[in-house]
Amino acid sequence: MSYPTKRAIVVATLAAAALSGCYIVPMAPDGSPMYAAAVPVPPVVLAPAPGYPAQAGVPASVATAPVPPVPQVLQARLYPANEVATRTGMLSGTVTNMMTGKGRFQLDYAGDVLVGEATRVPGDDRAGLANAYGQRGTYMNCEYRMTTPYQGTGTCHLSTGALYQVHIGG
Repeated sequence: MSYPTKRAIVVATLAAAALSGCYIVPMAPDGSPMYAAAVPVPPVVLAPAPGYPAQAGVPASVATAPVPPVPQVLQARLYPANEVATRTGMLSGTVTNMMTGKGRFQLDYAGDVLVGEATRVPGDDRAGLANAYGQRGTYMNCEYRMTTPYQGTGTCHLSTGALYQVHIGG
């Protein structure tokens, strides 16, 4: 056997021996090891939001695992609905739905950033009110109705007299 062949065999053998004892064990957040056979993973079934129908094929009796709400950022598009609003044109902003019945509302109106909150109306999971205020004193009041947790429509009145139709989500 030639020297290069022996050397290649020795290198391959040492590499295999060095790597054979290494393996990865998943760790839990507390630092304890997680073994796939020892950690049963229960099935997670998401329940529909209150006021919305369940999806077909998902029995209502299935137990659901608690899932913390994850905020969702939705686009809001405001279309002019009167002559005053037509002078400024279409507006766009964002609504951050905290999935708790509250949200944060923000948009730019003629160079003034209006910031406020949106809140669902008590007793009606789909209806809501939103109010925003800007540094120049401009304010806005909106009423809206969500058709899904991620989509809705409404109207917004600004302190300038502008009236807008608002579309929330995609």
